[in-house]
Amino acid sequence: MVCLRVVAILAAVLFSVVTAHAAPPKRIVSFNLCGDQLAVALADPEQIVALSPYATDPAVSVVADQAKRFPQLDWRAEGTLTLNPDLVLVGTDDRGTTQRMLRRFGVPNYEVQLVTDLDAARRQIVEFAALVGHPERGTTLVAALDAAERKLAVAPRPPFRTALIVERNGYTQGSNSLVAALVAKAGLHPPPGAPGGYGGYMPLERILMLKPDVLVLRDPPRAVTDQGALTLLHPAVQALYPPARQIALPTRLSFCGGPALVAALDYLADEMTRLAR
Repeated sequence: MVCLRVVAILAAVLFSVVTAHAAPPKRIVSFNLCGDQLAVALADPEQIVALSPYATDPAVSVVADQAKRFPQLDWRAEGTLTLNPDLVLVGTDDRGTTQRMLRRFGVPNYEVQLVTDLDAARRQIVEFAALVGHPERGTTLVAALDAAERKLAVAPRPPFRTALIVERNGYTQGSNSLVAALVAKAGLHPPPGAPGGYGGYMPLERILMLKPDVLVLRDPPRAVTDQGALTLLHPAVQALYPPARQIALPTRLSFCGGPALVAALDYLADEMTRLAR
């Protein structure tokens, strides 16, 4: 865990570097879901001109309600230019053509990286808070993240040690993912033979052969509506992994860094308490 004092020092240093080169942005536009959430959490509302259409989707955004006050982008670079932004938030692989056009017109871009562990998430929070001129908010959010991690660390532990993180169609998250880092904080690690790296698709038979103690199902469907849903709701899965051996983890809590992680850690603390009963 990153020491809060170190985070505060880093925030101050980054803020001094940012302010030495440019004033904080006054017209932020976000093309990126994770950027949406960082902006809503750390910038002033008056600094935000528009967010991506994902920002108000409660299935993927933890700031869906707050984001409703802001206009939504239409995804076109031309439309973005009419907003006269002085900072555009983009993902590493988001809309390359749009990014190039914005750069040609001299519009600064900030790439919002997909973080894969909590320390990287802390660094991103501190950096972004400094960028938008509010380093103290970054320090506060990191402190909330630290507190949520401590709460999970002392939550009751069930007699389980291994878990597989499975999505629709049998996609299984590997150890180099944010959701795996979160689940590891709950004391659950992949069983031997589980996919490494960022993960990959596995047939249902292979998933069951690995015999994880727990299945972490990301946004499990309520009914079998297609083949992808069948993997998660197959009778064999339900028989071997009843609710007492399942964690249903919402994607909105485990895709982005920023404020989502506080809610994710709190959610896992509650789930570990439930499984320990």
